[in-house]
Amino acid sequence: MVRLTDHDQLSSETVRRRLAENHLKPWRKDMWCIPKIDGEYVARMEDVLDLYAETPDPQRPVVCFDESPTQLIGEAREPIAAKPGQLERYDCEYRRNGTVNLFVFMDAHRPWRRVKVTDRRTNQDFAECMRELVDVDYPDAPIIRVVMDNLSTHSAGALYDAFPAPQARRVLKRLEFHHTPKHASWLNMVEIEIGVLRSQCLDRRIDNKDTIIAEVAAWEQQRNAHGAKIQWMFTTENARKKLRKAYPVKES
Repeated sequence: MVRLTDHDQLSSETVRRRLAENHLKPWRKDMWCIPKIDGEYVARMEDVLDLYAETPDPQRPVVCFDESPTQLIGEAREPIAAKPGQLERYDCEYRRNGTVNLFVFMDAHRPWRRVKVTDRRTNQDFAECMRELVDVDYPDAPIIRVVMDNLSTHSAGALYDAFPAPQARRVLKRLEFHHTPKHASWLNMVEIEIGVLRSQCLDRRIDNKDTIIAEVAAWEQQRNAHGAKIQWMFTTENARKKLRKAYPVKES
């Protein structure tokens, strides 16, 4: 917090210069999500961190899952191609061509990820993603542990909304959901992978779904082939040290 006080021996110009030198701008403020760290928050956090720290088990893989809406952006005017001594130039005006949704799966312990492009992200879309995870991606794993956030569609009920009860139950019997704490989606490793996807593949204007599908598929194949993995460093022990003041019950 900053409080400005008047001093007879200082001119207003001196105060102005000092504020500028120290990059101190008390009139500015930033919106921030301040989570409530209680027992539920800590329990979910440590649950997810312990999953990441486990020895890889092909019979019980850990898969991080999330979705990310992506806007389709078209050019209002044809860009001017790059040439020696001149960068490509494009108009600041653009066309909005709707949105698509990216469902992103990533194995926490091996270099594998998959991206599915859909028009929506409804209960039915989520349920189909979980069915594919069980039947296509990990057909031989008895249990798949899925790390996800608290979006309303991320629930067991979504499968019953999409499938007949016997099929929904069959899929759910092989899934084990692990939810991150509320306002703590950073604990989902796939958030980092989505950032990589955006910086390496989607950092330009793409105006149609088919191109998005083709570009994402090429990125996915290349990244899997190179054996790319997320090196997760934050552990339960780190959390207990760095967040010890926030834990509901302090250790003696």
